[in-house]
Amino acid sequence: METFAAPQGEFELTRFPLRSKETLRAWDAADEYLLNFLMEEQLITTESRVLILNDNFGALACALSETKPVVVSDSFISFQGILENLKRNNIEECSVAFRNSLEEYGEINHPYNLVILKVTKSLAQLEDQLHRIRPYIDKDTRIIAAGMVKGIHSSTLQLFESIIGTTTTSLARKKARLIYSHLNPALIIPENSYPRSYTLENTHYEILNHANVFSREKLDIGTRFLIENLPVSDHYQQILDLGCGNGIVGLMTASVNPNASVSFVDESYMAVASAKANFTTAFPDRQANFTVTDCLRGIAADSCDLILNNPPFHQQNAIGDFIAVQMFKESFAALKKGGELWVIGNRHLGYHVKLKRLFGNCSTVASNKKFVILKMIKS
Repeated sequence: METFAAPQGEFELTRFPLRSKETLRAWDAADEYLLNFLMEEQLITTESRVLILNDNFGALACALSETKPVVVSDSFISFQGILENLKRNNIEECSVAFRNSLEEYGEINHPYNLVILKVTKSLAQLEDQLHRIRPYIDKDTRIIAAGMVKGIHSSTLQLFESIIGTTTTSLARKKARLIYSHLNPALIIPENSYPRSYTLENTHYEILNHANVFSREKLDIGTRFLIENLPVSDHYQQILDLGCGNGIVGLMTASVNPNASVSFVDESYMAVASAKANFTTAFPDRQANFTVTDCLRGIAADSCDLILNNPPFHQQNAIGDFIAVQMFKESFAALKKGGELWVIGNRHLGYHVKLKRLFGNCSTVASNKKFVILKMIKS
């Protein structure tokens, strides 16, 4: 935990999930630049109505909590991080109103004075968010985005220009930059590209994808390899797709295990919504469970016969296996005795070492030049 010094005050901030030897900060130079600009330009008053998008761990929400902002994110983990940091700084939870990425952002006839947005890596998510904020702004709304220089491109600015209106940028400071955009009410804007769908190859399944879903346009090669080697057994009565994304793995596993009950879990609201749409379209008369949570938080111990997992190797811009390791440990707890965890990953990630240490066993189901599918059994 470190102290974040901003013009609005000093705040003790930590990343989430909590780790005992955390080496990464819970904010970046773009947060610092943005908050300094707001103070320099005196853009915050007691009357300000503030909308914050993509605040990773609460640096912005804590600093601007006196305005009682509305905070929008697609990440359950980010929401938990914000709540944790509000608590650490003795800021009441009710100071912030939370909205997930698929909920209404506010009141249509009550525009925000200020919209601040952290630029994400995903242009698709940015496009979707810019479309979604338009009903809640007017010509007097100040719209300011912040990001690191390496994540702001001409395509980023073109999205603001085509969906919001005239857009300019600041000079860079500590490798961060601000984007200023002004609403043009007369602008003829393109339709929102999301959600969009494609037909899953070699099937009749129509796969819907919201904007912040991995591999939105087509089946990715890792998932393709896994569904070519799916487990089939009457033993699998409770199956869980962990980090489900659009739910293709769980959907295809359900198709070859017709008597199983399937659960879909992800920390992205858009991912779980996509998975739910895809499963219910494919199997309109079949029940399934859909949960937005941090890894397997809230999933009962000793409840699963089979967990399928294609773990992420990054959190926002931070690369590492810490999320994967958390998934592996919580999968062990969630599995019944004799239950199986199947993991697919790039060969170079070396998941087998940690998995064998945790489960006491690890076998290779299939492999190719890039991917390996590993199987662990809880004894």
